[in-house]
Amino acid sequence: MNAMPPTRSRLRLAFSRLWRKRGWGRRVAAALVALVTFAAPASATTVERVVSPGGIEAWLVRESAVPVIAVEFAFVGGAIQDPPGKAGTAALVASLLNAGAGDFDSKAFHDRLERKAIELSFAAERDTLRGSLRTLTENRDAAFENLRLALIAPRFDPADVEIIRAQILSSLRRAETNPNEIANLRWWETAFAGHPYGRPVDGTLESVPTITVADLKAYTRRVLARANLKVAVVGDIDAETVKGMLDRVFGALPAKPELTPVAAASPQGLGRRILVKLDVPQAVVTFGGAGIARKDPDFMAAYIVNHILGGGGFSSRLYREVREKRGLAYSVSDNLVWLDHAALFLGGTATRADRTAQTLDLIEKEIHRLAENGPTAEELAKAKAYLKGSFALNLDTSRKIAEFLVQLQLDGLGIDYFQRRSAMIDAVTLDDARRVAKRLLDGGLLVTVAGRPQGLASTTADSPH
Repeated sequence: MNAMPPTRSRLRLAFSRLWRKRGWGRRVAAALVALVTFAAPASATTVERVVSPGGIEAWLVRESAVPVIAVEFAFVGGAIQDPPGKAGTAALVASLLNAGAGDFDSKAFHDRLERKAIELSFAAERDTLRGSLRTLTENRDAAFENLRLALIAPRFDPADVEIIRAQILSSLRRAETNPNEIANLRWWETAFAGHPYGRPVDGTLESVPTITVADLKAYTRRVLARANLKVAVVGDIDAETVKGMLDRVFGALPAKPELTPVAAASPQGLGRRILVKLDVPQAVVTFGGAGIARKDPDFMAAYIVNHILGGGGFSSRLYREVREKRGLAYSVSDNLVWLDHAALFLGGTATRADRTAQTLDLIEKEIHRLAENGPTAEELAKAKAYLKGSFALNLDTSRKIAEFLVQLQLDGLGIDYFQRRSAMIDAVTLDDARRVAKRLLDGGLLVTVAGRPQGLASTTADSPH
């Protein structure tokens, strides 16, 4: 997945500074700690579908033990809706949505959040623009009003735009010498050349300076709408109150977005290896290929196969062969990535320059071996047990539950997914896993390497490695 844009990390830093500056940390510390820890096991989570009088839907998990509310939401659109030649528009919008709204400039707006211990942040991703709100129950009305203002009346004051623009440009300049960023960005721009997925979410040093205030306002008008909105609420709030909040916060947004159509895509350049020379002590490797869509009947089998290959941490084949047996890298992993218009699996590692060729050769051999022979019965059984047992542990905070509920809505998986998931895993047979391993892993890889690896050179899809 692409690296997190600077938006949310900057806001978290600002939030922590406000915490120290104003001293309200002691007043709400216990509540916020409880917010992080109260979540019920996923298997016991009851999800309610709530629809407001205005027709806006949210998924709700009630938890009255702690007086805190978490709201997560997403607008379908994201960075793929950036205007041509102006990559980074969505990221700049996300960075500015709470930098002043309505009658309140940036300082006044953040003072409003600070006085009530409200955390509000936004982030742009390839397919979505996401928002996150956390508040004490006693301050929910003020929190909802601030969120409403941020969405329907962002100011985009020129001074704030230039401050955030400068921060993004500074981050992009640093990325030009970061081998992880270089390998990742080169992979995406090669795999999706000519497609919106090939554009960096944060934009480029050339595109970000061209984005105007008019571009930011036009983006919000086109993308922030009710019909492409997904909302989840977790915490000390009932369904009737959620209904009122939905219409109050989101009701004034346009009914429908004006999204530019985006074509389906598959990663290109499979079979290629691209070397970007960079004078750093280690070489960073990004590798990936075509994946399996989230709604594909074979997805769960692919998810299990990927866990066995490189998604299972210390238990994965890649970790065992590359790290444990040979000590070639500190870590190596891969993950399934499903987007609205593409599916892929994407992985990476970093290793010494003189051992890069050996490491990459081993990764490719393990992928080929799993594609040809599939997993063993023991590997399949262990992967199933882990994926079922760890599910609730990965949803151990209200924010994680709310984010997951939003993702379920985006993926169209149904409100009863919590109850169905274990049976879906159990239904995958060894024959399924072996068939899907070949489907997933036999299509070839695009590899990008940043550094000065010894014994490696760029290749084309037709040239031998």
